[in-house]
Amino acid sequence: MQRRYSLKALAAVATLAGLSALPAHAQDTIKVGILHSLSGTMAISETVLKDTVLMAIDEINAKGGVLGKKLEPVVVDIASNWPLAAEKAKQLVSQDKVAVTFGCWTSSCRKSVLPVYEEANSLLYYPVQYEGEELSKNVFYTGAAPNQQAIPAVDYLMSKAGGGAKRWVLLGTDYVYPRTTNKILRAYLKSKGVADKDIDEKYTPFGHADYQTIVADIKKFSAGGKTAVVSTINGDSNVPFYKELGNAGLKAKDVPVVAFSVGEEELRGVDAKPLVGHLAAWNYFMSLKNPDNTAFIKKWSDYAKAKNIPGHKDKPLTNDPMEATYIGINMWKQAVEKAKSTDPEKVIAAMAGQTFKAPSGIVSKMDEKNHHLHKSVFIGEIKPDGQFNVVWKTPGPVKAKPWSPFIEGNDKKKDEPEKK
Repeated sequence: MQRRYSLKALAAVATLAGLSALPAHAQDTIKVGILHSLSGTMAISETVLKDTVLMAIDEINAKGGVLGKKLEPVVVDIASNWPLAAEKAKQLVSQDKVAVTFGCWTSSCRKSVLPVYEEANSLLYYPVQYEGEELSKNVFYTGAAPNQQAIPAVDYLMSKAGGGAKRWVLLGTDYVYPRTTNKILRAYLKSKGVADKDIDEKYTPFGHADYQTIVADIKKFSAGGKTAVVSTINGDSNVPFYKELGNAGLKAKDVPVVAFSVGEEELRGVDAKPLVGHLAAWNYFMSLKNPDNTAFIKKWSDYAKAKNIPGHKDKPLTNDPMEATYIGINMWKQAVEKAKSTDPEKVIAAMAGQTFKAPSGIVSKMDEKNHHLHKSVFIGEIKPDGQFNVVWKTPGPVKAKPWSPFIEGNDKKKDEPEKK
């Protein structure tokens, strides 16, 4: 009798042990992957995006989660290393079984992980402006395409209000986003009658720190006529570049610089006073005045203080990719609720036409077909405090053109992903 009882007890213990060996939240949570560089050259820009996803998850969970389940974040550090990004993406999708991933900054990162998401038929929400020339059914591009930042910036600098530039320096970090964007911009400038001799293209490696020669070259080039610099420098290289502009006394009234990867966060470590008047083209600025932005800034400030986030706990800043990240996760939540499922195919269908009241002050809409957000475009001048004063904006949201009309053959491409 005693032996039989022991066997029953052992069986019960074994059953419990088996249950406890299952993932702790396997049944009652939805896993969300966060794939960002938390170290290395891109950490300056990306760390805060990880925190933005975590803030949104806390907010969603406080309101009951999604489909009655809490969201469970799975954070990985890709360390500004693109092959590592693909390995970490595989880990998220295959081992951690995430329902969705929010991540990447550079296009090198996105290109590295893209095959992982396509092969696994998993979803990636990508929150940063990019070069276009891609349209995957497994990606939702919540940052800008070239016609939502780069082209409007060039138009502004060509205009009388923007200084009437005649010569152009296309300066970027040496990878796919700057090179492809500059290919588009060169073709666009030539369509506007700008000669090849009036376009200078320069590239530097990731993490580049010595901009003395490049800034001296820009000064020399600008002697040949009114010159503007279009900067696609990414990551922590922005700090020495802007410092050198200040050191060389290259003022915005002489040679304006417009950037697409310099926002409030990148200017945190720079004395902005010598940079006053230089420009950035984004789809959101912290300085925008509207009730949704006021609420977003307060939410972030409270979260940063509560979580003791370095830098932000004392001086909270918001920026464009944070807004794009926040829109992305909230639209994903809405799509999952509409689909009543986290199944990628069902979520993709439910994402078409999703809307969200964005901190930029518009109702942001996911295009019905092309997986890109319709976005307002803002051009801002740097102020002495590192914030931006908006000097130009589009009358309303602009539909993205992932396939630039300034690249040959794109007119034959469809404005929606191939169904694989």
